[in-house]
Amino acid sequence: MVKIENLLDVMSALRDPQTGCPWDLEQDFDTIAPYTIEEAYEVADAIGEKDYEALKGELGDLLLQVVFHAQMAEEKGLFAFDDVVETITDKMLRRHPHVFGSEEERARGPVPGSWEAIKASERGASEDTSVLAGVARALPALKRAEKLGERAATVGFDWPDQHGVRDKIEEELSEVADAVGTRSPELVEEEIGDLLYSVVNLARHLGVDSEHALSRANRKFERRFRSMEEEIAAQGEDMKKMSLAALDQAWRRAKSRV
Repeated sequence: MVKIENLLDVMSALRDPQTGCPWDLEQDFDTIAPYTIEEAYEVADAIGEKDYEALKGELGDLLLQVVFHAQMAEEKGLFAFDDVVETITDKMLRRHPHVFGSEEERARGPVPGSWEAIKASERGASEDTSVLAGVARALPALKRAEKLGERAATVGFDWPDQHGVRDKIEEELSEVADAVGTRSPELVEEEIGDLLYSVVNLARHLGVDSEHALSRANRKFERRFRSMEEEIAAQGEDMKKMSLAALDQAWRRAKSRV
């Protein structure tokens, strides 16, 4: 059976100053970070497509990223792979007292809000004590907006219900229109950002993961657009030469198919 040590040995050999791979040796945390994000997206894509054979490979690619970062950290004397494993293991034990805690904690079972309370106590040990601390800036913008809204809500800074958010969306739509009237690209961008942030918060109030919802919408649009392309090509027509009305009819037919 292949063990994690085998992968660690492979990564160590690739980074060997004398016999390693030139490309791997050139890399550092900054150059590898984009690949790490890309691999995480590819994992999510395989899950979305329910392609579990692909998921196996993508999880391996993501694991390689963890090993790569740990190898570079060990070379700098910062930490090693075992430290990464120990850190996440300790965190999971700490955040699940109803499973790994005292007899009393296990008997009590899951306590609503305990996960966030434990995370808050962990943030308290950090220099950054803001309730927003730890919301990674590298997160996809929709997911980060959702998490910022969730964190702010823990101290009462939130709309009381979805109706308040819907009113805010109407307000932001009006401000987008006003910004368009100013012909200021910077102001239009700012107001569009405010509108998107409000929509994410509406999704949060409705219990919808906005990142997942938009990903599904993207996949649905792609399926329908490709179906429309195939129909038009089969008819020997050129989309660029078709009227908008004809394209709309083709789109409606595609919607009825997929």
